[in-house]
Amino acid sequence: AFLLPEIADDVAEVDAAMRLGYNWKHGPFELLDKFGTQWFSEKLRTENRSIPELLQIANGRPFYRTQKGIRQYLGLDGHYHDLTRPQGVLLLEDLKRKQKPLLKNMSASLWDIGDGVACLEFHSKMNSLNPFVISMVNKAVKFVPENGYKALVIYNEGTHFSVGANIALLGIAAKIHFWPFVNWFLNMGQQAFMRMKHSPFPVVGAPSGLALGGGCEVLLHCNAVEAHAETYTGLVEAGVGIIPGWGGCKELVLRAFEKERKKVKPLSGWTAPNFTPGGPMKPLLEVFPRIATAEVAKSAHEAKQKMFLREGDGVVMNRDRLLYQAKQRALKLAEDFTPPELQTLHLAGAGGATALKLGINEFVKKGLATAHDATIGKRLAYVLTGGKADLTEEVSEQHLLNLERQGLIALAKMPKTKARVFYMLKKGKPLRN
Repeated sequence: AFLLPEIADDVAEVDAAMRLGYNWKHGPFELLDKFGTQWFSEKLRTENRSIPELLQIANGRPFYRTQKGIRQYLGLDGHYHDLTRPQGVLLLEDLKRKQKPLLKNMSASLWDIGDGVACLEFHSKMNSLNPFVISMVNKAVKFVPENGYKALVIYNEGTHFSVGANIALLGIAAKIHFWPFVNWFLNMGQQAFMRMKHSPFPVVGAPSGLALGGGCEVLLHCNAVEAHAETYTGLVEAGVGIIPGWGGCKELVLRAFEKERKKVKPLSGWTAPNFTPGGPMKPLLEVFPRIATAEVAKSAHEAKQKMFLREGDGVVMNRDRLLYQAKQRALKLAEDFTPPELQTLHLAGAGGATALKLGINEFVKKGLATAHDATIGKRLAYVLTGGKADLTEEVSEQHLLNLERQGLIALAKMPKTKARVFYMLKKGKPLRN
């Protein structure tokens, strides 16, 4: 407070510098408003400390206020001034002061962010995914085309994009053996994400902070992503004793196969959508350890290397510009958007699963994996290689989703998985049992 106006012209500039430069959630003057400027001045006076001129100008008034839906800051002249955002900055918090949500429930909302683009916001605890969030995904996918919107952006201004499925629900269901609920919830999420991916309009993800487990699966089903540079992504379900169950396995396999196909140019006039150079095992060998060891990409650029993001996805350095960039990407895609077609694959079958299991057993012998890690890995191998389908059969996306769901439930019923779930809920870190 003493340093103004020496270091900046107003409180808003200082707050912005501290938020962006040090990753603070609130700047110092925003924090001061939470205490109250009057309380703070009296505290200084009680301790016989000098009161900055800025606090004398405030005279008990807050540094920020909202007037007719516009946020204002207190200037050094003692008057309030409208807070103007730089060009290219679009914040949901500003829009929310001026409008009501298009749709809302206790865990998610749908907002109009202008130019025919809607924004789906999660606002559950740590933006974890629960039935209310999945329900809103379904409603948003239906609402957008029916009400003349061109595109959908998935974004929020919480600390984290999403920490994944609410595992407390899994813990409760496991405790009372309510497996029909688990199956219903998994299928609900799978179908919602599939509708989102194959909808007649583009869906753009705009993550920052953590995008783990189910949060990562949301992004994997988006048609494009504009990610904050400091986004941490990964399919971390193995840490709580399960495998991805909302299409994470399916999407990563599809991306790995596509990556291999791009390496070889087909013969002129000949196309084979299921052609994979080097056979089906090579892409699976890239996907398997990524999921089995719960790898996390520690930046948006690293996420591209690990296939959690596509090469063409955008990376935004300034988080305040994330929503604007995502909106522009959505509008560009909407110009001539064609939804992706459903794909089929030829997977490795039982022979491939056996090869992966031999590798898992070696890791256990070397002490690099626990017995339960091996159990999870073998179930994952069964899913990634297509289950009972052999190399000659075409495997659909729905078949992989069914295998994911069945595999997750089978693992969730095991005592060691239950132990991992409850340990994570209690300690906040994975149990290696």
